[in-house]
Amino acid sequence: MKIIERYIFRRALVLFFASLIWTLAIVWTTQVLARINLVTDSGQSALAFFEIASLILPSVLPIVMPFAIIIGVAQTLSVMNTDSELVVISASGASRWTTIRPVVILALLASIVSFAVDNGVDPYARQRGREMVASARGDLLSLVIQEGTFRKIEDGLFIQIGERMADGRLGGIFVADSRVEGTDLIYYAKTGAVVERNDQDVLVMNDGEIQRKLAGGDISIIHFDSYAFDLSVFSAASGATRLYPKDQTIGYLLDPDINDPVYKRAPQSFRAELHRRFSEWIYPLVFALIALSVAGDARSHREARINPLVTAIGIALIVRWMGYFAANQVQTRAWLWPAVYAIPFAAMAISAWFIRTNRTMELPVALVDRLVSTLRRLGDRMMFMRLWRSGGDASSGGAL
Repeated sequence: MKIIERYIFRRALVLFFASLIWTLAIVWTTQVLARINLVTDSGQSALAFFEIASLILPSVLPIVMPFAIIIGVAQTLSVMNTDSELVVISASGASRWTTIRPVVILALLASIVSFAVDNGVDPYARQRGREMVASARGDLLSLVIQEGTFRKIEDGLFIQIGERMADGRLGGIFVADSRVEGTDLIYYAKTGAVVERNDQDVLVMNDGEIQRKLAGGDISIIHFDSYAFDLSVFSAASGATRLYPKDQTIGYLLDPDINDPVYKRAPQSFRAELHRRFSEWIYPLVFALIALSVAGDARSHREARINPLVTAIGIALIVRWMGYFAANQVQTRAWLWPAVYAIPFAAMAISAWFIRTNRTMELPVALVDRLVSTLRRLGDRMMFMRLWRSGGDASSGGAL
């Protein structure tokens, strides 16, 4: 690359990484917070929590990377245009490829990384995450260690342990089971222990009673000396972890096991996931071309109603939403699979036409006017609230 091309590439790369880190941090934090209850409820260690959190990153990266590309490229070109750098480059006789080439190279590198992560790293990370989730939900020994607190095993099933004795037995066992509709079961035992029988986890309760309440209000009480409550269904060792299409490798999606229960129930979801894997990596290049068609020309943007970065992100959101919609529809309408590829390639062709004809891609005028008026009203309202608050503070200060 030429010196000016390396200059553009370096500036876009810096902004790309900056926006990628911040966007990735925000999305990753929301995903981690949605899973924090799983770790806290099962009594897992902090190390297990951070491992589960790190396994989320490969699934988030391909989604965030196209938006980091469009932010980095659009902001770089917009600032260069404001500083008249694009005008100088154009006046020096350089072709538009001087601006386009470094952006396309950056987008191609991001697309390659996105494809590698989506197809080579993410499936294994998801599988490991599924195993850890199953282990956390089935690790009942870690549940009973925490005394005096109710623990939710699954919907409708709660267990409380009063104390853990020195000999390993459990004291004050309370189990509430309402998984069967219309029937509430309450188990109470003075002592008990979690034991393994025939490779199954069993909660053996001693000297207790069972209270059974039916939907009609009838209550029956049964006293027992010893009762075994089967917990194997919640144990990670009770069976293999169920994997869904997003958890499978690209090889498995191409040739799935016909005996897979998930495949038997929804075979089209495997083909839909395969089309998503083969199309999602294109979006960094699509978004880079959108940024070039919006902010890549050497002309004044003073007459623009909104910032080129906002325009580029708005168009990108519309294109990405269309891609998501098409990929979801393929799960139930197999004949729509060409739309999964047509949408990004059509966006690329339209952006290339704008670039080739030296036109600027913009949002519809009516939509822009509505957005600008909404932002203006919000700004006026915020200014009024600020003035009202400052006036109130001044009047209260004068009263003092």
